[in-house]
Amino acid sequence: MFAILTAIGVMFGLSLARVPVVFALIVGAVTGGLLSGLGLQGTLDAFNGGLGKGAQIALAYGVLGAFALALARSGLPDLLAYKLITSLKGSSNQKAQNKVKYFIFLAIGVAAIFSQNVIPVHIAFIPVLIPPLLIVFNHLKLDRRLIACILTFGLVATYMLIPVGFGAIFLNDILGQNINTFGKTHGFQITYDQIPTAMALPVFGMFLGLLIAIFYSYRKPREYRDIHIEDSSIQNISGKVVKHNEKPEIATFTIVMAIVAIILTLIVQLYSGSMILAGLVGVAVLSCAGIFKWNEADDVIITGMRMMALIGFIMISAQGFAAVIDATNQVPTLVDASVEWIGDSKGLAAFLMLLIGLLITLGIGSSFSTVPILAIIYVPLCLQFGFSPAATIAIIGTAAALGDAGSPASDSTLGPTSGLNMDGQHDHMRDSVVPTFIHYNIPLMIFGWIAAMTL
Repeated sequence: MFAILTAIGVMFGLSLARVPVVFALIVGAVTGGLLSGLGLQGTLDAFNGGLGKGAQIALAYGVLGAFALALARSGLPDLLAYKLITSLKGSSNQKAQNKVKYFIFLAIGVAAIFSQNVIPVHIAFIPVLIPPLLIVFNHLKLDRRLIACILTFGLVATYMLIPVGFGAIFLNDILGQNINTFGKTHGFQITYDQIPTAMALPVFGMFLGLLIAIFYSYRKPREYRDIHIEDSSIQNISGKVVKHNEKPEIATFTIVMAIVAIILTLIVQLYSGSMILAGLVGVAVLSCAGIFKWNEADDVIITGMRMMALIGFIMISAQGFAAVIDATNQVPTLVDASVEWIGDSKGLAAFLMLLIGLLITLGIGSSFSTVPILAIIYVPLCLQFGFSPAATIAIIGTAAALGDAGSPASDSTLGPTSGLNMDGQHDHMRDSVVPTFIHYNIPLMIFGWIAAMTL
């Protein structure tokens, strides 16, 4: 089992040292393969053989990126951001300050949730929506650490619970598929409809963390200086320059077709279970509606896919890493040794599996890429300790999501910082990473453990 532990240690150490995650996964896989006696060619064969398992996930991410870019071309995300900004600015001088504050919290939370499922633009809405609101935040003396927590909750909790958009990729294509793949040899299989129920309790823990942030940790007023942001415009993901104080000029037909594309994408995804097909339908509707010219279609699709390319390559590499770990044939030995060391304590086993998941995700910075690495070891380990299918889902899903909030390299913290630090008054580590780590990783550990022990 030394080869497996060394491979994970090398991958984790290189990731923490800010070596690109793809390279860290490759070096870790080669290290594990050589130490296990596979040889260089055997290691490469195993690694290459596993890459195909990540192709569907990477393609789904790429198609979703293309749909997000095509949707941005319609101007609908810009119009929604403008409507929210103007409504908040108009009400910021009212006496009912608390109502305005909670409306801001609700609006930003809904925008973050919708960015994962309904209008899947991921973190691209933040630089468009947040910078114009900084003056409003300053006037209301809102603590920006709280805004970071709200944004991160919407970005993370949504894909952990709702199997639509990015949630469909995480819950079905990654979590469910990997559990079934590595459980097949043990006669262990789950159905995808079991996953949201199993993940509900850990997500509830995140929700409690959010409530603590709102009503306790960051409820006190915090002073910020009104610093003029020289560049009052910003490029959105479609490449268009968006003026914060100008209403986007969008034809009614364009808005209607963008909404139709969103609805059809959701319907196709829910009916077929394929994010790839759903994304293609969305892009086709926007293209036929004339949102972008036919001769621009190639550029739109390629640029959108490029936007998600890094995440896709990390996911593919993670599958290759898992394949090498499997080829070492040391997983059963590691599982047996772990059971012997832990003893009969299911509680300790669940805690250690969650803690290791936290460390790995903090290093990689992507919960989506952590699942294949964990599932190959955790599925047989959960079976050895007698965890139920629902508990197994909760342990692996929570262990992967742990560390997404609170990782310096995660989109879930980098995105909020990109908008909140536009005037230089929001530190990434102190104001995004630490608050989200405290308010989400601790509840996830607690409620993930409770789910493992009760489901």
